[in-house]
Amino acid sequence: MTGAPASAAGGSSGANGAAGAPGVPGGSKPARGGKLGAVAVNQASLWNIANILTMIRLVLVPGFVALMLADGGYDPAWRAWAWAAFAVAMITDIFDGHLARTYDLVTDFGKIADPIADKAIMGAALVCLSYLGDLPWWVTGVILGRELGITLMRFLVIRYGVIPASRGGKLKTLAQGTAVGMYVLALTGPLATLRFWVMAVAVVLTVVTGLDYVRQAIVLRRSGIAERQAAAEEAER
Repeated sequence: MTGAPASAAGGSSGANGAAGAPGVPGGSKPARGGKLGAVAVNQASLWNIANILTMIRLVLVPGFVALMLADGGYDPAWRAWAWAAFAVAMITDIFDGHLARTYDLVTDFGKIADPIADKAIMGAALVCLSYLGDLPWWVTGVILGRELGITLMRFLVIRYGVIPASRGGKLKTLAQGTAVGMYVLALTGPLATLRFWVMAVAVVLTVVTGLDYVRQAIVLRRSGIAERQAAAEEAER
């Protein structure tokens, strides 16, 4: 009677993109607008700072390879630039996960892209170093084999639970990043000797933490199977 309901209805329809749609039931258009709004929010959430850092790391991979192999791969200046790209990638690796967890920016894209970016930059560095003869191929094989194997194992046991990152795993990542970074630089003298021992520590941590993750996966799978069996037995009673 006062005209307020008409105005309110108009405002509601406008908010959902359905204003001035004659002959359409009132509930149909707002529902469609709500779905479109939800899609817009999901699309916008992809472009958060954590995902952007992950994307930067992915983009750095081909740039790093180009810098690493420039002028035959032995020019100290190009190797320094390659080290800078590698360092930026390692730094973004530290921050993107922290930002995603702290500010609730975890997305499906981030869950998939983050580990891919981590392994891509490390794998590219190891392969380049072995290709140039700076690092034995068996070292590259051990590190990459461990990383790919553990990632596959995590997917295989995810139905039973998630294997958390251990302190040893974090130390392994730090040791690998430091050692590979030292090899990327054209070091000589005592620093070249030091990087050998840093890489030795990284390889040992790689193997030891890999075995520990296998142990955790076996325990997790066994406990998960036991819980499912107990639940099935309880349901049959």
